[in-house]
Amino acid sequence: MTAKNLQDTTTLNNGVKMPWFGLGVFKVEEGPELVNAVKTAIQHGYRSIDTAAIYGNEEGVGQGIREGIQAAGISREALFVTSKVWNADLGYESTLKAYETSLEKLGLEYLDLYLIHWPVEGKYKDAWKALETLYKDGRVKAIGVSNFQIHHLEDLMKDAEIKPMINQVEYHPRLTQKELQAFCREQGIQMEAWSPLMQGQLLDNEVLAEIAQKHNKSTAQVILRWDLQNGVVTIPKSTKEHRIAENAAVFDFELTKEEMEQIDRLNQNLRVGPDPDNFDF
Repeated sequence: MTAKNLQDTTTLNNGVKMPWFGLGVFKVEEGPELVNAVKTAIQHGYRSIDTAAIYGNEEGVGQGIREGIQAAGISREALFVTSKVWNADLGYESTLKAYETSLEKLGLEYLDLYLIHWPVEGKYKDAWKALETLYKDGRVKAIGVSNFQIHHLEDLMKDAEIKPMINQVEYHPRLTQKELQAFCREQGIQMEAWSPLMQGQLLDNEVLAEIAQKHNKSTAQVILRWDLQNGVVTIPKSTKEHRIAENAAVFDFELTKEEMEQIDRLNQNLRVGPDPDNFDF
């Protein structure tokens, strides 16, 4: 099932609906540009916003959400807001506290999705217990993880009462994560892409440019369309209005099976972000 429009949703394993497409705000600093990007995205029909404690921009995101809700004439319930607990706060009590801090900064009463940002060994299980508590108490609509490999997920699920609903990972045509995706699919865990455009490094790729030309689309649009047709939720980052609009214009064309395979073949298992099996922060 491929999304038909910007408000189309995937149903998570707990029945909660999450938009297939959203706005990421990684590396966007606090300030008017950030507030405006979030507001603009909501006005352009985006219904999902993804931030994290470590981005240090939850206050601006919250402001953008308030202004966007007003400008678009929608309710808070129409939006899907994600944040993530940072490594330093991975413990039972400290994760509960980190959640409250994020809510306070965002100025929200609940989050739609709360994620463990990185699989810090010996720490993520206690954090997961906290997420389960928040979920059972109805404080958050869905819980999940980010940057978890298969073995991290297996380890987490050995003791978990509740299965993660999401695994948000680095995912783009140079890092297609096929085994991880198959595992997540089998387990009913929705995969989500961060850095879907490989931080701009794929925008001059010849294979992608050629496919884009055929469809009269941009390279970015082709990559984002590939995400969706692979059943992966995607959250491209931009602060510029024309890009925010352009990135989302991916519902009026379809990549062929051959084009999908061509894009898959670009895989080099190449990361722009840290390796989840080998990071030290």
